[in-house]
Amino acid sequence: MSEQSPYEQLGVTLDASFDEIQEARDRLKQQYIGEVKLLQSIEAAYDAILMDRLKMRQEGKIKVPERIRFPERVAPTPPSGVQPVANSKPNWLSQLLDTPSRAELLWPSGVYVTLAGLSLYSGFATSLLQLTLALGVGSCLYFLNRKENKFGRAVLLTVAGLIGGLILGSLLSSLAGAIAVERFIAFITFIVLWLVACFLR
Repeated sequence: MSEQSPYEQLGVTLDASFDEIQEARDRLKQQYIGEVKLLQSIEAAYDAILMDRLKMRQEGKIKVPERIRFPERVAPTPPSGVQPVANSKPNWLSQLLDTPSRAELLWPSGVYVTLAGLSLYSGFATSLLQLTLALGVGSCLYFLNRKENKFGRAVLLTVAGLIGGLILGSLLSSLAGAIAVERFIAFITFIVLWLVACFLR
């Protein structure tokens, strides 16, 4: 982990917002509770990014948000009599669902758009269609494991997504029209695998 840049250690891009950097740090700290060396490495990476951002701001390479430059212009907080809306999702659902950043959506979206397009519009034989499905399953497994680094959970979610996609595709196969049924089922499966890869963890 020490050979990586601080941005790579936290899993954020160079243009990530401050909130994204903080969320990445908090998520990693939660993931590695009790592992002192890793936690120190995460904090060191976070500090290095903050120092880099401060230097970039001083050099004028980063625009300071209006809410920081002019805090008096920020809308006032609601009166204390207003109760915030409580999180209505159960705890298990909150731990299962993920809210990906735009950067985290780009790669899975590109992969699955390509695979879905190949499944619908190419003259591939059935064996090559099976290969694209295998690539879709492998991609889902990769993207899920990359988020939390929990391979067993990634396998379970990927298998559930594959089975769910095949079942849903079979149920909706009457909508296939001129498309071959197996290609339509593969297309629906890619959509389900994309949803699993992006929005579950």
